[in-house]
Amino acid sequence: MRMTIARHAETVFNAAARMQGHMAHTPLTRNGIAQAEAMGAALAAHFGQRPDIDIWASPSGRTLQTAAIVTEQLGVGFFEVRTDARLLEIDVGDWEGRLYSEIVAEIGPITSTERRIFSVQAPNGEWFPAIAARLESWLADLAPDREVLVISHGITLRVLRGLLAGGAPYEGVPLADDAPQGTIFVIENGVQSILHTGAGTIGVRAA
Repeated sequence: MRMTIARHAETVFNAAARMQGHMAHTPLTRNGIAQAEAMGAALAAHFGQRPDIDIWASPSGRTLQTAAIVTEQLGVGFFEVRTDARLLEIDVGDWEGRLYSEIVAEIGPITSTERRIFSVQAPNGEWFPAIAARLESWLADLAPDREVLVISHGITLRVLRGLLAGGAPYEGVPLADDAPQGTIFVIENGVQSILHTGAGTIGVRAA
C-alpha cells in the first residue's frame, strides 16, 4: 500500500499558541487557507484529477476544512472523504483550549526540546502508546489494495509515520521527526519521502 500523509493547515489556535487536542472547531487562518491551497495544488499535480483513491481525515474541523480545499482541487467531492475518530490529535485533557504559556507558568516545561514533543502527560489526557494503539487499529481496517490519502494532525501523524516508516523510540512508540503544518509525505514499502513542504508552525504547539 502507498499512503500519502498530510498535516492540516494552520488554525487560529496554532497562531495563538493555544492547545487544541480533540477540539473540533478551530478554523484555519488566512495563512492556513493559503497553505491548504498549496497542499491541494501539490496533491493535484501528484495524483491528477479525480484520482481513484480513498481519502481519510480526522473529524476535527481543522482537518475537514483542509480536506474541503484539497478535494476541490483534486476534483473529488468533499462528501467522499471518510472520517475516523482514531485519526484525531492527541487528547490534551484538562489543557484543551488553554494557552501554552499559562500551563508552563503553572507547572514548568511540558515539552522535550530535543524531540519537540510533549514530555508531560496532560491531566485526563492521552499518551503516546494510546495513540499508537488507535492508529494500528485504523491501519488494520484499511483495504490492503487501495491507495490512501490521509489528512490529520501533527503529533498523530508523527506516530503514524513512525509506525509505517520507523522513528526513534519515544515513550514506547516509534516517533517520526516533526514537520511544519501543510507538509505532505508519501510512504511506500516502509520508505518515506516528502511530496510538499509546508510553511506552518513546527513543534508541539500544533497539538
